[in-house]
Amino acid sequence: MSRSGGVLFEVDGAIATITLNRPDVGNALDIPMSRELMDLAIRCEGDAAIRCVVLTGAGKLFCGGGDVAAFAGAGDDLPVFLREITSYLHAAISVFARMEKPLVCAVNGSAAGAGIGLAILGDVVLAEPTASFSLAYTGIGLTPDGGTTWLLPRLIGLRRAQELCLTNRKVKAEEAASLGLVTRLVEAGALAAETKTLADSLARSATAALGATRKMLVESYSNTLETQLALESRVISNQSRNFEGREGVSAFLEKRAPRFLKED
Repeated sequence: MSRSGGVLFEVDGAIATITLNRPDVGNALDIPMSRELMDLAIRCEGDAAIRCVVLTGAGKLFCGGGDVAAFAGAGDDLPVFLREITSYLHAAISVFARMEKPLVCAVNGSAAGAGIGLAILGDVVLAEPTASFSLAYTGIGLTPDGGTTWLLPRLIGLRRAQELCLTNRKVKAEEAASLGLVTRLVEAGALAAETKTLADSLARSATAALGATRKMLVESYSNTLETQLALESRVISNQSRNFEGREGVSAFLEKRAPRFLKED
């Protein structure tokens, strides 16, 4: 396990786990932490041995958003500070969203501000019953970042996104699941075990197919139906040429479990 910039990073087999690790300040994001998230996102994207990435938080909170004390400490340089911190954070979010491997977010507690952008970014988002979500930006006279204005309308619809962004209403775990902010809740104390089971399963899946699928889902919002159909045709044809496609078809015909992870 390595630690730098308020983030823990561990690779166990084919699974990389990134843990936000400033629990004394609610895992609030400062510049070093945001820069480290960017570096780790790039590392995860580029390491072929990593087949699934898990993002979680240490302590009782997932992430309280930006470090407001650091904002205040920037004084008159706050505009420059915010451009720098969001540049690192947004680069990390972009890489996590576009990488050709699945992302699992394990929300261990409250998320606020940019912490919501990180919490809901996963392909699968598991949450403890204690989790809650509050945008909080306008409460301190600022505006959303962390991809929240892009993610929220797509996940829960524009009308609900408007309410949450403008009122800063806290959404508790059960409502978050019903709205689609998270995939599902887990039993209290079971988050780590549930996350490991899911990550193990994804790491043994056809990760190239998963990566291509997550990319097509994102692109579907800007494509016409005909463009998306053409994309699907091209991608499934290409996927059939690689090891995963050949192994999956063979395993189906031979009535056995596919071995996408070659050491299985």
